[in-house]
Amino acid sequence: MSHFIKQNDPSDLFFPGGLFLNSDTFPTSFFSLFPSSSSSSKASTVSCFSWGPTSRTKVVSVFSVIGGGGGGDFLSLSLSFNSRSNEDHQKHGRESRENVEQHEKKKVCEEEEKENNNVGLVSHGSGAINMTKHLWAGAVAAMVSRTFVAPLERLKLEYIVRGEQRNLFELIQAIATSQGLKGFWKGNFVNILRTAPFKAINFYAYDTYRNKLTRMMGNEESTNFERFVAGAAAGITATLLCLPMDTIRTVMVAPGGEALGGIVGALRHVIKTEGFFSLYKGLVPSIISMAPSGAVFYGVYDILKTAYLHSPEGMKRIEHMKEEDQGLNALEQLELGPFRTLLYGAIAGCCSEAATYPFEVIRRQLQMQVSTTRMNAMATCVKIVEQGGVPALYAGLTPSLLQVLPSAAISYLVYEFMKIVLKVESS
Repeated sequence: MSHFIKQNDPSDLFFPGGLFLNSDTFPTSFFSLFPSSSSSSKASTVSCFSWGPTSRTKVVSVFSVIGGGGGGDFLSLSLSFNSRSNEDHQKHGRESRENVEQHEKKKVCEEEEKENNNVGLVSHGSGAINMTKHLWAGAVAAMVSRTFVAPLERLKLEYIVRGEQRNLFELIQAIATSQGLKGFWKGNFVNILRTAPFKAINFYAYDTYRNKLTRMMGNEESTNFERFVAGAAAGITATLLCLPMDTIRTVMVAPGGEALGGIVGALRHVIKTEGFFSLYKGLVPSIISMAPSGAVFYGVYDILKTAYLHSPEGMKRIEHMKEEDQGLNALEQLELGPFRTLLYGAIAGCCSEAATYPFEVIRRQLQMQVSTTRMNAMATCVKIVEQGGVPALYAGLTPSLLQVLPSAAISYLVYEFMKIVLKVESS
């Protein structure tokens, strides 16, 4: 067969139809591995059977080495596949692809879940930070407003707690003469300790409850009903958490409170003589008063604010703020502006105080009662009316309104201002 394996160039090893090997390509010892069937023709055939490691494919390899008379040697390779094995192989290939796709999908899902968890952690952390800033905005507002109106608060307590009968100017002169200027700020530190967390929780709870209710109802904007409900719930929440400090402050201001030795002494005295739960004396009237008080206070302010923002002047102001966003300071970024914030806050505070003041009088009287002569809220109310008539339920209303008007105005102004400074986001 030498005439079939003629090569033009000994370096060309590949020709169509098979692999042609030059006699010098492999050593003679390689061909001695294949037994010859005939001495005249250097031809031998070797068959190799193999099975795929992951399939049932049968491969039959037949090597034929044909020798010629010195022209070269020819190595042919024949492959055959069992048809059924081939189908199995294709089936395995499809299964492999499906497994790969499932693995990729699982990997993608795990990565998305990991990203979602990371986002959730970030959101949770951001929510905690935002809540802290929100609480601080309310606390600072309470500190500033209460310190500013502390003298008026002191006058109100003199009328309610001590049953003061002198007119306002006589009382001011008496305090200034006996205690000096600092006498008007007596108990202010304790008042701040009570009021700061109370107002912080109150403001934060109201914003949170209102936004939650709005989303639950599917409304784009809060309704008046949602505002009043949120305000009432916020007042109850703050009362439950902060009433003990209010009780201690009342005891300190009451006759003989100076001898108790400050906050710690008053706290020890109350718990020792009347038990821990005496710190919650007046809880029922407090809740009864704070629920409508919070509803009116926040509801009236939000109604006035919404009415202005929907007016042509208000929409013009908002549009101007959007255009000049980068060049405005914190006061200029107030939606209502400083003056309207003060005005609407004062109106809301006045409405709230006037509507719930009798509950305040009853609560203070309950806090001063000792365990031996303690009466319930209804009996206390009847006793007050019997002793002084219905006007007794409004004793101290004038100095209280004088205190509430600036207090509510300043607290709302500082609160809105601090939310802008601290960049508080809506809950």
